Amino acid sequence: MVYRQAKWDEPLIYELGAPGRIGFLVPEVEEEVKKEVGELKVPEKIKRSEPPALPEISEVEIVRHFVNLSQMAYGVDNGPVPLGSCTMKYNPKIAFEVANDPRVAYLHPLQDEKTVQGLLEILYLLQKWLANVVGMDACTLHPAAGAHGELTGVLLIRKYHELKGQLDKKTEIIIPDSAHGTNPASAAMAGFRVITVRSDADGNVDMEALKAAVSEKTAGLMLTNPSTLGLFEEHILEIAEILHEVDALLYYDGANLNGIMGYARPGDMGFDIAHINIHKTFGSPHGGGGPGAGPICIKERDVLPEKGVKLSDLLPGFIVEYDEKTGRYYLKHPGPYSIGMLKAFFGNVGPLLWGFTYILGLGPQGLKEVTEQAVLNTNYFTKLLKGTKGYDLPYGPERFRKHEVVFSAEPMAHDVGVTAEDVAKGLLDAGFYAPTIYFPLIVHEALM
Repeated sequence: MVYRQAKWDEPLIYELGAPGRIGFLVPEVEEEVKKEVGELKVPEKIKRSEPPALPEISEVEIVRHFVNLSQMAYGVDNGPVPLGSCTMKYNPKIAFEVANDPRVAYLHPLQDEKTVQGLLEILYLLQKWLANVVGMDACTLHPAAGAHGELTGVLLIRKYHELKGQLDKKTEIIIPDSAHGTNPASAAMAGFRVITVRSDADGNVDMEALKAAVSEKTAGLMLTNPSTLGLFEEHILEIAEILHEVDALLYYDGANLNGIMGYARPGDMGFDIAHINIHKTFGSPHGGGGPGAGPICIKERDVLPEKGVKLSDLLPGFIVEYDEKTGRYYLKHPGPYSIGMLKAFFGNVGPLLWGFTYILGLGPQGLKEVTEQAVLNTNYFTKLLKGTKGYDLPYGPERFRKHEVVFSAEPMAHDVGVTAEDVAKGLLDAGFYAPTIYFPLIVHEALM
């Protein structure tokens, strides 16, 4: 239990209630509806032989049960949650109100497009705004979350080389040793061999190691900028040039966009594909298994110029377009060169509405100020802890950090046997949420 946290002897919900208790009232079917659809009955062949083993609970029991559970939990509404400094620290409640407005929350994805013009306009604008933030030309809101966005990006790389008839030799994806763990997993799931390149003493990609790794087999490189160490990649323009010389694509993992948003854009650095975590950068809740949203943006380039096929033609899912003649928004279905559908319908619309509200509320200047606050807080904390006995700041200790910083408790572990895990548990005992520990793997006894 966390320091001063409520503790209830709360049973499972299946242990609550009693036969006959009711938590809601089912409305009577209107006569007009009965006349239209007739008497609906469950077919005998699929009807249950006995009722399901579900608890019969009153409304007040349900409310008390979940309030008690919430009081035994710790979340962003209780205090800071440093789940990796890349992650949202607060989820504006106005965004929750928008996402739960019945005018959007109760829409069905199979409704006629004419009846959901408002929602389609929101998604259309969000596509444009996100593409602009990362300096790209086109966007799909289809992917469900961060790692799903990663996989989408790598599948785009695969499709790019497949259409160009070179997939048989483009078999490798290069990933830095400071990368998020899902990067190599996504690359492997897409059928690529993962090549790891080391970081240099300053936390950049080791350029000599990269040059040795790049070959005609290289399909792409996955890079987070700023890195997991909170450091901006100083050689990014040269990296892009090296990759493009062998017709490999540069993929941007948007996990750390908080460190540069409004000040630098991946598309201007030479990245071809970028994924964005709405749940890390644009206001929707993070953690607990979702839902998240991982839109993918691309920098337009030719794939098959003789057929007029461009990289945007490979994007998955439905993309919202606007018809100037009719004045209506519509859904562009996947074309013959698209990687297809990766989930049902249009993406996780709820978190996307959070992101829309967040961007609309802050505006361009507000997004820049978010970055300023993130970077200022990081470097203030770095200044406080740097030089403290027992801790070390590896990789470019004199360099300016961006959105996050990773210290090492290795000196303390060596001298007195107190590990990063011990520090984290001590913080929990004192009522503070623990930082991410033992990640990235290149920092021993890491505290993020």
